Amino acid sequence: MKIIRQYSLFLIGLFIASMGVAFSTKAGLGTSPVASLPYSVSLVSSLLSFGGWLNVLSVIQIAVQVILLRKKCKPLEIVIQTVLAFVYGYLTNLSCFIISGIEVHNYFEQLLYMLLGCVILAFGIWLQLKGKVAMLPGEAMNRAIAEVTGKRYENIKILFDIIYIALSAAICLIFLGKLEGVREGSIIAAVSVGLIIKFYNFLYSKIKSK
Repeated sequence: MKIIRQYSLFLIGLFIASMGVAFSTKAGLGTSPVASLPYSVSLVSSLLSFGGWLNVLSVIQIAVQVILLRKKCKPLEIVIQTVLAFVYGYLTNLSCFIISGIEVHNYFEQLLYMLLGCVILAFGIWLQLKGKVAMLPGEAMNRAIAEVTGKRYENIKILFDIIYIALSAAICLIFLGKLEGVREGSIIAAVSVGLIIKFYNFLYSKIKSK
């Protein structure tokens, strides 16, 4: 059935995206932008885990969609997003556990894992978009803003990635006195993930047109 194939594609993309976040975190150069905010908060507060704070951010992103879309908001999609958001939080914790045995010895390896994380994360998001059944709250919020403002989705994503990084940096500097969850890798991810998604779309359209 088509719906099973779509949801399978989405769930695969969800897991791949969580692995991208895990590799970015492992690099130690600052995690991916959307994860940098909950990661920074988890360093300051032990009330919740990294995945737990990721869930809190997801709830906020869902609320933004409801406010922006109003009557256009689809209740079923919001319910699905909420469930998937919590699944993603747990998958992120699982992915971090899976690669916990990997050791990073030098800056070159850090940069390599950061770039690998960006490529994997972008592919996971791209697969979710192709699934066309649901999106994670962060990406769905970007889509809602793009729909309301008439701006391109990729450009909205880049903008909010930068906002997440700025907030994360402020939290780390205020409460820790140094940058922990945000570094040069976060900037790389903020700029590159949206561009990589554009590249996947371009590559897919070329292959499909043959």
